[in-house]
Amino acid sequence: MTAVTTLSSSPALVPLLARGALRSPFKRPRPGADFTGTRLVLPGLRADLPRLAAYERVCGFPTGEDALPLTYPHVLGFPLAMSLMSGRDFPLPLLGLVHTSVDITRYRPLTAAGTYELSVYVDRLTPHRRGTEAFVVTRLREADAVVWESTSTYLARHRTEREPAPAPEEPEAAPLPLLDEWRLAADVGRRYGAASGDRNPIHLHPLTARLFGFPRAIAHGMWTVARCLAAHGTPPAVRTRAEFRAPVLLPGTVAFASDGVRFELRGTGEAAARLHVSGRVDRLTF
Repeated sequence: MTAVTTLSSSPALVPLLARGALRSPFKRPRPGADFTGTRLVLPGLRADLPRLAAYERVCGFPTGEDALPLTYPHVLGFPLAMSLMSGRDFPLPLLGLVHTSVDITRYRPLTAAGTYELSVYVDRLTPHRRGTEAFVVTRLREADAVVWESTSTYLARHRTEREPAPAPEEPEAAPLPLLDEWRLAADVGRRYGAASGDRNPIHLHPLTARLFGFPRAIAHGMWTVARCLAAHGTPPAVRTRAEFRAPVLLPGTVAFASDGVRFELRGTGEAAARLHVSGRVDRLTF
């Protein structure tokens, strides 16, 4: 049975990122890695309204409404997830861990002024053709009912016991209608980092991004999903899944496309064939 640790406040994110970075060189991920960590629980959670407004502005959500955007609970749970993944007993190095997908379910609208119980745990580690994938579950409860939950997958690349098999071929889908083009400023990563608390250096400045192999700063994956969902719209009870395909370099221009259910974020011009994010939005019926 997973141990439960109840927190009195959300942990500070920057020290956790630093701790994870310092411990990363000493972790050697290997096939068959396992983790049975703690479930972190934070009761009595309320959104910081000025920070929420900043998040809404940078992601394109309406401001001033008494509602949490669909993606905002991920921001609330991210420090708890980093607390687990930067821990000494988590076998995968935080540096180089790639957020590959997110699956979010909202069972009913969430008020911005509500009080919630937040819980985060690592559900499992599974072998991947390129390494090991961690499945991190975040849940929000109100009055003992789960009102929102998500599963994020994070990939740690390392040698496997056999050569990685080619990625399975996906059936070619019809192109989605192009709805808009967005010019992304160089400071999008810094603005989102200030609103979300995620100040990973790959998102903040070209110089720090180059230390990790990127020619320029890249947009946060969760910003790209939030921006797409703000443009797409979501019903009150909804499930959405998004996959992060390729980083978005800042500054840059991207194209948003959707058929009302599926959505994509692609490059423009000569990079038009490059798919950055793909996903879908499905209404829940009860």
